[in-house]
Amino acid sequence: MRQRRRATARRAPAHRAREFEAFVAGAAGRLLHAATLLTAEPPARNPRAQELLTAALAATYARWDRLRGEDPYDIARQELTERFARTAWRSPRARDGLLSALTPRERLVLVLCLYEGIGEERTAALMDLPVERVRALCTRAVRAMRARARRRDGGAATAGR
Repeated sequence: MRQRRRATARRAPAHRAREFEAFVAGAAGRLLHAATLLTAEPPARNPRAQELLTAALAATYARWDRLRGEDPYDIARQELTERFARTAWRSPRARDGLLSALTPRERLVLVLCLYEGIGEERTAALMDLPVERVRALCTRAVRAMRARARRRDGGAATAGR
């Protein structure tokens, strides 16, 4: 009996590692893209986003055995967004990323609501904000992105004349 337990205990970490590796292979690309949007870094140069992703995946792996019925992607995304929210105010503001004109909170709301497809109520709960505040942040961020796109399109049309 003891030999069987020992054999099972030796196999468990390997199985756990394979499961986690499969999860990372399937989810890391999307999570890195979300982290890149959050940090407003360009995709080709995104060291802060990579650091966020690495830390979020490490925390997810630490909880891996306790994820009874929970979606590991949700856990990893929650780790990613919480780490971003805790560190965003200390990080230098990116200048050339797609969402660089937005505040960290606006980026977080856009990524959660629009990119990840999470509803306003759940986003509000994740961010510990009232739903009305999340809705206002999202509206303001979308308006700012549309204005930025119009300026870019207008600038390109003017330059072509």
